[in-house]
Amino acid sequence: MVFGILASNNDVKKLLRELDILNSVIAQLAPEEEVVIHEFASLCLANMSVEYTSKVQIFEYGGLEPLIRLLGSPDPDVKKNSIECIYNLVQDFHCRLAIQDFNAIPPILDLLKSEYPIIQLLALKTLGIITNDRESRVMLRECQGLEQLLKVLETKEFNDLHIEALAVLANCLEDVDTMQQIQLAGGLKKLLAFAENTTFPDIQKNATKAIARAAYDPENRKILHEQEVEKCLITLLGSENEGTKVAAAEVISAMSENLASKEFFNTQGIPQIVQLLKSENDDIKEAASLALANLTTGNQVNANAVAEAEAIDALINTLSCKRDKAIANAATVLTNMATQESLRLMIQGHDIMRAIIQPLNSTNPLVQSKAALTVAAVACDVDARTELKNAGGLEPLVELLHSNNEEVRKHASWAVMVCASDEPTSVELCRLGALEILEEINLSIRRKNNFSEAAYNRLLNNNLSLKYCQMGYLSSNNLIPDGFYDAGRINPGTKLLTLKEFALQEPTDRRAIILINSKPSSAFPPSTTEDKLSDSVSGRSSSSHRRGKSSSGVGSPTDEKSEPTGQAVTTSSKSFIKERVSRKGKGKKEEEKNKEEEEIPASSKATESNADKEWCLPSDQEFCNYIIEVSKTILPMTDLKEQIETLAKFVAGKMGGPVSKELLHEFKWEHHISEIEFQLKSNVVPIGYIKKGTFYHRALLFKALADKIGIGATLVRGEYNRAWNEVKLVDESYKGITGLLPRPEEFLVDLMFEPGALLKIRSREAELYRFI
Repeated sequence: MVFGILASNNDVKKLLRELDILNSVIAQLAPEEEVVIHEFASLCLANMSVEYTSKVQIFEYGGLEPLIRLLGSPDPDVKKNSIECIYNLVQDFHCRLAIQDFNAIPPILDLLKSEYPIIQLLALKTLGIITNDRESRVMLRECQGLEQLLKVLETKEFNDLHIEALAVLANCLEDVDTMQQIQLAGGLKKLLAFAENTTFPDIQKNATKAIARAAYDPENRKILHEQEVEKCLITLLGSENEGTKVAAAEVISAMSENLASKEFFNTQGIPQIVQLLKSENDDIKEAASLALANLTTGNQVNANAVAEAEAIDALINTLSCKRDKAIANAATVLTNMATQESLRLMIQGHDIMRAIIQPLNSTNPLVQSKAALTVAAVACDVDARTELKNAGGLEPLVELLHSNNEEVRKHASWAVMVCASDEPTSVELCRLGALEILEEINLSIRRKNNFSEAAYNRLLNNNLSLKYCQMGYLSSNNLIPDGFYDAGRINPGTKLLTLKEFALQEPTDRRAIILINSKPSSAFPPSTTEDKLSDSVSGRSSSSHRRGKSSSGVGSPTDEKSEPTGQAVTTSSKSFIKERVSRKGKGKKEEEKNKEEEEIPASSKATESNADKEWCLPSDQEFCNYIIEVSKTILPMTDLKEQIETLAKFVAGKMGGPVSKELLHEFKWEHHISEIEFQLKSNVVPIGYIKKGTFYHRALLFKALADKIGIGATLVRGEYNRAWNEVKLVDESYKGITGLLPRPEEFLVDLMFEPGALLKIRSREAELYRFI
């Protein structure tokens, strides 16, 4: 008695462990001992078993078996102490396994019939622990334990036991066999009615949780659907208890894996869940967002129902909540909705691109992954991509490419691929280093994925200047746009300067930057004398046009007849900017002579910023004339081979004509290009200004003109200033099977020696052309 009572004190527990008396106490549980000895020996063990060390000792000294035997004692105190000690012991996994060997479940179930609530409660708590193991659940079912649990739930006087009984039942409902047995016995309907009608909030919550545990099994979901669990769940969503709402939303999340259940919620349920999404309670918000995520996955009708319930604002607000799972779920719903164009446009109208930036900056890989996937789904048009770029969303997206998480890396690559669908966004992504990161990823067998490779190719295809500089190849599908420039070969990983950066550099002795531009410059409207000069500088004035018609090349610095004015005609926009800036600077100096000298640096800075701001793409009227001419002369031709040959001769004629192989070294194109650079005062040379071009000038001009008039041609860079074009033509001499089209062959177009000649790719002549 003394040991039993004092063992409730922690200091006494410690001393008793040091004295190692547990073996002696367990010996007092022998059948021949008096009931009062059993009572206080079991009390001592119950108090000692609270601590882990004592649990281990009791189990090792064989205390579990006599405790189970004492569950059948006629004395209620012995029963209470024994079941309490067993409850403490089964917290340990090894003890739970031993329970099965000692066939402890029948005597524990008998305790449910006790007239003492504390004994019933401890018995249910013990069953709640041991039924976490499947074998124990099977034993409980075989011992008709389910019927006893349902009786407890049906008895209103046992309200204080309902929560623990539901916890045991929730464990048992995970097994399909148990579920079927309960259904056949009518217990499932009783459980659903109990959950729907009970007036005790905590009991209702736990009953709903029990249903949720069952719903995670596919077979159980079918059974629950047959019992029309969806109607019960919609009622539970309207409960005043927040825990019940959370549990009901969790059941809906699980039930949405069943197609029939998902369709049931098409017409009802979704509006209630959307209302829960607007709750201030984070648990409710998380559960509601998960339910909507599962309901809208692969179901467009549900996605429309979510939109009709005006959930977009709530979903976007959820992206900034504190729960990572809620954020990930909301992003998933938006992704599912964005698969429909009408819904995607609605989402874009709610400032989604600005809202998604915070999740992109998250440190949680799940949130990062779902946010990147949302960007991939929503950024399908130019306006959305522009909004994302302006909001600063591209930078965190590019950072996600560095992630060590495979899912994050894949979805970020997917988003980058989508965002790289237009040139401005693609250029910005390249500026942020996306191309280099993707290149590094694709070199790793472990880190690369299909999307990283596709994103890399998409970036290059929308930044053809960079693609040609890095890869030295443009396919026939890569149509050269206005603003394309050839800066020569660069090594992978090397940053390519923008055209503006090249143009604002001082002229150097390095390779000229060849520009393709068929658009007129519109930076300076011709309203003043200076603006008229601007027109003549960029080759846009009517007089320069007239001179161009009377001479061999508009604005050509090598045209002797127009030499007096040639320099004015061929001066670039950059030089004009400098002239304007210097004039403005002089004017300011004259007006501000009496001001302090410290104001001059500020004026200088403003001047520099104005020059930078006013830069515009140099126009190329001569190239525009080329396009007009080939459109008139070549487009009407019906034979592709004739078109190619005529275009080749045209290009060669504009670039200095045919050149003999023997006299190739005397073809002084370098001096001509240097003259243009000097007169333009720029490293950027519009291609129309070149009247004496070598292989790579001619190949670039051929490709640019071919793209304008719809002739499929590649552009291939070789070594030592070589470049050439390849085209596909059907071999007319082909004699094949009747009715089948002959396979087209590839030809190299001669633009230098015999302009218009087509050389088979694998022929000796083609090899010589490439390497001569």
